[in-house]
Amino acid sequence: MAQDLRNLFKEEEGNKEIRMSKGHEARFLERLDEALPVKKKASYFNFLNIAASVVLLLGLSYGVFTMSNQTDPNIPEDNTVVNSIKTLGDVSPDLKKVEDYYLASINLELSKVQLTPANKDLVDGYIERLKELNEEYDKLTEELNENGPNAETLDALIANLKFRLNLVMRLKDKLSEYSEDAFVQESI
Repeated sequence: MAQDLRNLFKEEEGNKEIRMSKGHEARFLERLDEALPVKKKASYFNFLNIAASVVLLLGLSYGVFTMSNQTDPNIPEDNTVVNSIKTLGDVSPDLKKVEDYYLASINLELSKVQLTPANKDLVDGYIERLKELNEEYDKLTEELNENGPNAETLDALIANLKFRLNLVMRLKDKLSEYSEDAFVQESI
């Protein structure tokens, strides 16, 4: 039963005029289509591609349009102050360094404060005063946004930061005195 395919091909080499029956190729392609049908892409997918392209094109056009119509923020329009100032750091890089230094120092010193039930009232009083100073700082920042940068407002903002840092340092000093007094009273 088993035949060597090599021998069959050698025998067939001599007979070069082998032809397929009529319609063989058409029947073969028909069976191939039945076994492996070609799936056509849905027409709505093409519609989605076109819609996505249009949306992307409109978005890019809008972006280019707004970029081309922007004015230089460093040049005031009609001799008015540009209202893009949000904090002291937005006025100049040097003032940003000053503001960042004070805020980082205040937060660092506050993080070092040990809150205990014994010193809670003292710490709460200082925290309340810090909140008041923070609200005043926010009002000064609003003034800076409304009136633009001027020496008085900038000095007041920096003074507020200094005062808050000094307040936190005084709190630490009071807490160390308080803990020393508590230690002395316990040892007696």
